[in-house]
Amino acid sequence: MDIKINNLNKSFSGQPVLEGLSFSFPEGKSSCIMGPSGCGKTTLLHILMGIEEPDSGEVTGVPSGRLSAVFQEDRLCENLSVMANLKMVCSRRPEEELKEALAELGLSAAMGKPVRELSGGMCRRAAVLRALLSPSLCVMMDEPFKGLDRDNRHRTAAYIRKMIKGRTLITITHESEDIELLGADTILRFS
Repeated sequence: MDIKINNLNKSFSGQPVLEGLSFSFPEGKSSCIMGPSGCGKTTLLHILMGIEEPDSGEVTGVPSGRLSAVFQEDRLCENLSVMANLKMVCSRRPEEELKEALAELGLSAAMGKPVRELSGGMCRRAAVLRALLSPSLCVMMDEPFKGLDRDNRHRTAAYIRKMIKGRTLITITHESEDIELLGADTILRFS
């Protein structure tokens, strides 16, 4: 089922952030949300995830309980290893499969290290892995390439494309290149 937004409105302290927004994110496809800082992209994602409530309007089609996310912050458990962070949401996947995923994103050497000892880019890739390896039907990512150099950006994008097949992906980005890297089918542009 497509995720549909109908006449969505949201304000904070009397300041409108989203006004009369209507859009449809196709099921099983990749979509990008683009626009300048402060235009409501993250607010929209939070409404889709059920973290924020809209003032008015309607959202339908979000698969209940079958979401995974990459937030602006990595939201990893810093005292746990990368592997332990993955196992929290991917407990049914064989450990060998998790090791292969870590290797694909260049995180094999970090597997047993506490997250607090990793670089920002390593944490970002671990957060992306955790979202993609969870048994979700829909993955929402807020700037998944933040802090990644060019090589890791391309490597991570290729992994996202590989793992997202058949699932709905909604990604916030500031970079036009990301639309192509992710193979986005639909683009919602805020002005």
